[in-house]
Amino acid sequence: MVRALAQRVGGGPSEVRAGLRSRPGGPDPVMIRDVLELALRVGEAMLSLGAAAVDVQQAVRGVVKAFGLTGAQADLTFTAITVSYDRAGDGRPVTMVRIVQERIPDYGRLQGVVELARRIREEPVAADDAAAALDAAHDELDAIISAPQTYRRWVVTVALSALAAAVAVLLGGGPAVALVAAVTTTLIDRVVWSLRRRGLPEFFLQAAGAAVAALVAVALFLWAPLVGIDLSVLPPSLVVAAGIVVLLAGLSLVGAAEDAISGFPITAGARTFEVVLLTAGIVTGIVGVLDVARRMGVPLVLADPPGALAPVPVAVSAAAVIAAAWAVASYARPRAVAVAAAAGAVSWGAFEATTALGVGPVVASAAAATVVGFLSEWGAPRLRMPSIVTSVCGIVPLLPGLAIYRGLFAVVEGGTGGLLTGVSILLGAAMVGLGIAAGVTLGEFLGAPLRLGTRGGGRARSSAG
Repeated sequence: MVRALAQRVGGGPSEVRAGLRSRPGGPDPVMIRDVLELALRVGEAMLSLGAAAVDVQQAVRGVVKAFGLTGAQADLTFTAITVSYDRAGDGRPVTMVRIVQERIPDYGRLQGVVELARRIREEPVAADDAAAALDAAHDELDAIISAPQTYRRWVVTVALSALAAAVAVLLGGGPAVALVAAVTTTLIDRVVWSLRRRGLPEFFLQAAGAAVAALVAVALFLWAPLVGIDLSVLPPSLVVAAGIVVLLAGLSLVGAAEDAISGFPITAGARTFEVVLLTAGIVTGIVGVLDVARRMGVPLVLADPPGALAPVPVAVSAAAVIAAAWAVASYARPRAVAVAAAAGAVSWGAFEATTALGVGPVVASAAAATVVGFLSEWGAPRLRMPSIVTSVCGIVPLLPGLAIYRGLFAVVEGGTGGLLTGVSILLGAAMVGLGIAAGVTLGEFLGAPLRLGTRGGGRARSSAG
């Protein structure tokens, strides 16, 4: 029976690794600590720069294994990464922890860190070369993290303004609406950037940005009648909706869903709470301004453009601009920006095709996000870029900015009817957001078995939190 059990544990595609005993021997303690430090630095950088938890854990384990530390354990939460290696025998286990102190999406640097981790994982290091390889890897990681960002800050401002203008066009607005949306977003970005430099928490940054968009809308309500402009030609709702999409694009909606489905409940819960909190900041900023304006007698009217959404060719082009603009705002490399533009066009094309079948916006958004997730996961190894770059940028055109503003506007109008209508619209917007997150995650898992260079079906799964 013992022999049969040993044969079962010993090998084959279904080899069982859980619960195996650590064996004596192995690298010296100094080398172990250096390897764990490198793995932790790689994981911290990836988590800070926007990677999903499952990709971070896979990279950490790959780095540790490449230096011969088989059986090392890795765990991570939203704020910390832990790696432990049991030396067995008389040696004490070596455990190291790294705290993730900030999160600044930077897809250019993320791509560099992912490429470094991939090279380490694909080229196992001999024991005699371990010290030199560790020094070289640490130096390269230092160079990636400390390198200048891909674009200057003013380029990001221009990209966000282009994103807002494209959102206005996508929703059916004309050149005047696109121009006002772009100028408004420039103002939002400058205000948020200035407040962030002063250390203001993210909740208040979101509220301040949303308040700026709402103030521009109120100004349009007051200014348009004075100069004889019809609000249907320059609807404030599209201006605010464009600002909302810009603020929503930075939230880790996809990361939260992917972490939950991948088996990281603690990290997923933290990301979800962050998304809810920052969305509440947007709600607070808009509702606060609109409510004050209404109490001051400003004639608030929910005016939409006279036509429907933009024609399909124009909408697809606008979606491509939106995705490319967000890639630039996230410091993605030029080639990744081009791929993101293609993903944005594909996502809106899939949305239009699904809507033509008669389904609602929730199902259509989820279906489009599934296509984006599948293509991003399938193309990630072929294009040598993290799948999250394509998936996150590709779904930005689908974000329900206009629905959120309509719902908040109805709530501010007051009365039982307005409140119920507003809550219903906001619930629909929330369902669209959930559908997008679930769809892109499902698409990534469907595309995982098609990744090049993987065995047994793609990404690693874990029950770690």
